[in-house]
Amino acid sequence: MLKKKIKIYTDGACRGNPGIGGWGASLNYNGTCKEICGGELDTTNNRMEMTAVIEALKVLKESSDVCLLSDSQYVLKGINEWMPNWKKRNWKTASRKPVKNVDLWQQIDTLMQQHDIEWVWVKGHSGDLGNERADALANQGIDELIGAYE
Repeated sequence: MLKKKIKIYTDGACRGNPGIGGWGASLNYNGTCKEICGGELDTTNNRMEMTAVIEALKVLKESSDVCLLSDSQYVLKGINEWMPNWKKRNWKTASRKPVKNVDLWQQIDTLMQQHDIEWVWVKGHSGDLGNERADALANQGIDELIGAYE
């Protein structure tokens, strides 16, 4: 059976780092777009970038062919370069220190086993409409969180 081909743009944002953060994702399948966003009060930009990936992959109900686009070098290098060695070293860095954000890296690791994912870097704030939309969703996540406390 052919897998669904889904294009996902993700982004994270933080006002202060650490500070109030938001994440957003735009999932596109067969002409249909689903948008999600959220926020956290005390977080970092990297955690929000990772959370956007996690929440987007959680939306998928079946194994899919995914093209996931992110402007986060941290996320993409973590997945494509660092994660294999972290796993071999039981989630430790080359200097034997615990991997930062290991809780989120492990969630990403589990979720990515369910899909065939092409990880693509896109330059942020460069006019890519999908990336700009994901950025707007991440900021919407922050705004909605702030609004809930006003």
